[in-house]
Amino acid sequence: MLKNSSRSRFTPPTDWSAAVLTANPIFTDLVARFPLQNQSQWPEPAQLNHWRSNTDFSFVENALLEQDGRYYEDFIFATRQIPTRAANWHDFFGALIWCLLPRTKALLNQLHIAEIAKHGQKQRTQLRNKLTLFDECGVVLCLEPSAVAHASLLRDHQWQQSFWLQRADWWQGVRPLIFGHAIYEMATVPFLGLTAKAVFIEVPAGFSQWSLTDAYTFLDEKLLLQIANNHLLLDNLQLTPLPLLGVPGWYVANQQAEFYANTDYFRPRRRP
Repeated sequence: MLKNSSRSRFTPPTDWSAAVLTANPIFTDLVARFPLQNQSQWPEPAQLNHWRSNTDFSFVENALLEQDGRYYEDFIFATRQIPTRAANWHDFFGALIWCLLPRTKALLNQLHIAEIAKHGQKQRTQLRNKLTLFDECGVVLCLEPSAVAHASLLRDHQWQQSFWLQRADWWQGVRPLIFGHAIYEMATVPFLGLTAKAVFIEVPAGFSQWSLTDAYTFLDEKLLLQIANNHLLLDNLQLTPLPLLGVPGWYVANQQAEFYANTDYFRPRRRP
């Protein structure tokens, strides 16, 4: 169901529901990678640990963080444990991203700690703000050589050109992968206005047809290198607005051209 809302008023479903995930194509990767359709209740840390492919970290009850008293990022860096609140969509999706892209998530944690060491915990530097924005709201658009033009189209807010007129590219040249766990959380009750921050990554031809395991493994390595060495997140051409419900195949209403005529959602780019 589509709701006109804003993030400040957003409330996710109160109870666990596998149907929330299996009925929404935005969650296709998660449903394919994890046995979520078989879950009758919230996955606990022990279950999440069973799903992880990297043994260098583990999920623990959030009570351990509360008892410890350290800052969240500092606790993760020191213990390699991810505090996870019970019955909480936000932390649940965060845990799944740790399972899918563990090296990139660990790098973001390391960069937070390095910035805190330089500037203190209270000062929010530009890099820390960018790290948080990507961690919460990032969507990676993987562009094959035949589809690299979509980066310019989307940065220029040419929504209809990319999403509608060149729609076929989204099945054979553009592969969107969600990184931000807050975006997944808000997609549990999608609302008109749901907007992510897009990061554009060039990938080999045929990437859209790769298996989930191969795609996420490749992306984890690619993001790790580009964030660590090329300052990807500080590039002003990255983390640009992306109206999430416009992504072809991710929302039923966008199968009609009229959907993209809503300029309150698909806003034209402001010109100087």
